[in-house]
Amino acid sequence: MSSTQNIICVSNTTWEGFYTKSTVQLMSLLARRNTVLFVEYPFTFKDMLSTLLGKGRAPVSRMLGFEKRLSVEQTNFNTKVHHLVIPPLLPVEFIKIEPLYNLFLKLNSSIYARSIRRALRKLNMDKPVCINAYNAIYGKNLFGKVGEKLNLFYCYDGPNTGRYGSRAVVADQGFAKMADAVIVTSEFLAASLKEFNPEMYVVKNGVDFNVFNQSAKTGLSNTGNRKKVGYIGSLDQRFDIDTIEYSVKQLPDYDFEFVGELMNKSIEQCLSGYANVQFRPPVKPNEVPGLLQKCDVGLIPYICNEYSKNIYPLKINEYLSVGVPVVLTSFADLPEFNDIVSFTGGKESFCAAIVREIESDNLESITKRIQFAKKNSWENRADLFEEIIDRCLDKKSDHP
Repeated sequence: MSSTQNIICVSNTTWEGFYTKSTVQLMSLLARRNTVLFVEYPFTFKDMLSTLLGKGRAPVSRMLGFEKRLSVEQTNFNTKVHHLVIPPLLPVEFIKIEPLYNLFLKLNSSIYARSIRRALRKLNMDKPVCINAYNAIYGKNLFGKVGEKLNLFYCYDGPNTGRYGSRAVVADQGFAKMADAVIVTSEFLAASLKEFNPEMYVVKNGVDFNVFNQSAKTGLSNTGNRKKVGYIGSLDQRFDIDTIEYSVKQLPDYDFEFVGELMNKSIEQCLSGYANVQFRPPVKPNEVPGLLQKCDVGLIPYICNEYSKNIYPLKINEYLSVGVPVVLTSFADLPEFNDIVSFTGGKESFCAAIVREIESDNLESITKRIQFAKKNSWENRADLFEEIIDRCLDKKSDHP
């Protein structure tokens, strides 16, 4: 960047977790040359109660102020990011009466903004660049409330209608109009929001290449043994159960291993009865490369629908960084990967691709995958993000 900036990230994800998060990766790298304040996911009283009952992972002590709400995180990229946990908010998404919903949303936003301003004063951060990371529900009410000189909407998914219904669509489109620019993770998302803001930029997801490449394959994994088919990530509503069950049935001599948080219980109910299926709990991000190294093929079996069209999957570059062949359903248009992975158009095609990728794999293909993924490192993505911030600041200074 041309100069050091103060950056606030109003995030809709947590800092900690069982999987890699684009927001955390980018903020960690933006902290190389800037002062960064990451504002934690806005937990509610409901989340707090769930945690106290042993069913959640909200940072209750920090939410209530028993521990410092403002701390410093040492990142995997040897940078430091300031991390703010705000007080618990009221759960509002279930409120059907619109005036009441707006009233409580405004009250929550007031708590939100006050907490951020207090942290900014403590850190002597003035005139920050505000990056709203997929948190448009609060974007409008926070707009202009923290002394920001630039507002960017970082949108890495389609509207969260599962939680907020049609309000999510209204919020995404409305905040896209208000923001100085919108940064998205796929061309499909860019096309869907372009009419609301012409200042549209694409920064695709990346990979912590140096970490994953330490576990890169140097040859075929399980020559002569049972082949391992792997999936690492959230087991949620995106998961195409029918397609996977077909492959599990057709390939009894292949071992299918699913590692991740089981958010859709139907997946386990359907597949756990098969002798060649194993479910494992989520692991820490630094454990993922070692698990991938033992796989003969990696899967991304997402259902093809309007929601999944927005997705640029993080795990695709993670698989490739280790040299693992990848088989996907054709849930999104990802043309840059056409020559390096197998997109499939049905359960028969998906199953056949698993066999084909494993049987045709060789050292040359492994090397090709690794070299391809190297171009998609988070460092390169963060450099592009910084260039966009610079460009937007320059435009705004030209047209205040």
